[in-house]
Amino acid sequence: MAVVWEQKVVELINNKDSVKVLATLDGDGVPHTAVKQSLHVDQEGRIVYLELLESSRTFKNITRSLWHDQYVSVTVKGDESSYKIKGKPTRIHICGTLFEEHYIAVRERLGDVDLAAVCVIEPEEVRNQTYRERLAVQEVGQPFYVHLDRMASTVHTVEFSE
Repeated sequence: MAVVWEQKVVELINNKDSVKVLATLDGDGVPHTAVKQSLHVDQEGRIVYLELLESSRTFKNITRSLWHDQYVSVTVKGDESSYKIKGKPTRIHICGTLFEEHYIAVRERLGDVDLAAVCVIEPEEVRNQTYRERLAVQEVGQPFYVHLDRMASTVHTVEFSE
């Protein structure tokens, strides 16, 4: 299922100042999260993750997710908004044209470093995790999810005199 990206989400992911977190699962199902600033959305609407370390836990886990058709999750946070993207790894490039293009770009940007792989993630769902947005949805769809102290402050009391 292909995601139709909102331009603001693509811009947030591709913004070098946004915080990007990639969540994967290990072989025992234990979550592993790591800040990965090397994530971006390509022209085909896929998430591309550049892995610099062969030995990273994220790389091992994303490889396992590819082999076993499992999901990974990307969270991206900007100044005002936050989104969670669920997707599946579809390819891991360790050579070839795409790898070479990214390898050259990484070395130009970071200097004398390696590029272990270019991981491609096909997004399946994008969720707006921005607090104000989620609160608005909750207040309409689940109006009784309010703490009693907040409810009590909106209730008016009537005093009776004898």
